[in-house]
Amino acid sequence: MWSEDNFQYAIENTTVILAPQGRIATFGHTNFRFYLVSELMDRANQVRVRDGRIHAERPQILTADHVSRLLLEGFGEKAERYLEQLRERAQKIAVLRYGFQFRKTDVTERTVHDSLASVIEQTKTQVERSEEPLSAVIQGVDDAWEVCLLKFTIDLIEKSSGGNVGDFRRRGLM
Repeated sequence: MWSEDNFQYAIENTTVILAPQGRIATFGHTNFRFYLVSELMDRANQVRVRDGRIHAERPQILTADHVSRLLLEGFGEKAERYLEQLRERAQKIAVLRYGFQFRKTDVTERTVHDSLASVIEQTKTQVERSEEPLSAVIQGVDDAWEVCLLKFTIDLIEKSSGGNVGDFRRRGLM
């Protein structure tokens, strides 16, 4: 069974190496590509690279009560547990929140026999050359990779929220 320390470790060891250049769209769907790089435990110079997509549906303005209704499609039990922690914190604060339904799709993975630093650099270079502005390279923990991906997603919401609120205000929706 996963302990609170395991979750905290995964959260604290999630690092965005290359962030998407865009933010979550206020009035439409957004599709981010991610590359999550993690070192295999107990195996020297073996690194897993997961490649997939995160789909963020059009944001909706919701109260803190509605945060508990946040739905995740395709995420596992560990990510659900992390989300439950976020729900508990949201109940303690009375702020306006966004509700999103996130889906992760098209996830593939490969194991590379090289150092973590080298694989990260190669992946970052590949993404920069691809000219996909909504791509991200994330370093995380292998057995809790979904928690790392969810943390990245929540951080992306926080970074996008200021612009989204401004967009809502300009349209008279807030």
